[in-house]
Amino acid sequence: MINNDSIWQIHQQYMAKALQLAEVAFDEDEVPVGAIIVYEKKIIGKGYNQVQKLNDPTAHAEMIAISSAIQTIGQKYLKDATMYVTLEPCPMCAGALALSKITKVVFAASDASYGACGSIYNLHHDGHLNHTFDVIQGILETDSEYLLKDFFQQKRH
Repeated sequence: MINNDSIWQIHQQYMAKALQLAEVAFDEDEVPVGAIIVYEKKIIGKGYNQVQKLNDPTAHAEMIAISSAIQTIGQKYLKDATMYVTLEPCPMCAGALALSKITKVVFAASDASYGACGSIYNLHHDGHLNHTFDVIQGILETDSEYLLKDFFQQKRH
């Protein structure tokens, strides 16, 4: 039987992998956000922000991870999958997560500017959508916040 401490540790392990991807984004001068998608205890999708690199405002970590996961499993829906992402999804990404029919999103840091999974909007539980998903927040939050603050401090100097 898995207890709550074990579940918390599993969430931390997967979030640590998403943070590694956020560090890749940081090193490539992108806003440091990383995402992975887990299905049946396997990572099936990965992504990190590539907005600058691809000159594409939709190239968020979540969007890239969703595309990667769908290619891996060969299906358009991510039922019974969980996304781990270092920053709360924006409205675009939350909408894509709902369209993908993902089961759960675990995020590290809240986003007071664009957050669509509890901070500004609650798209994950919007009854107008044909799919909703569960959200867990705050896993390795301090680590993600530190990386984001460091990135934006460097940008200002």
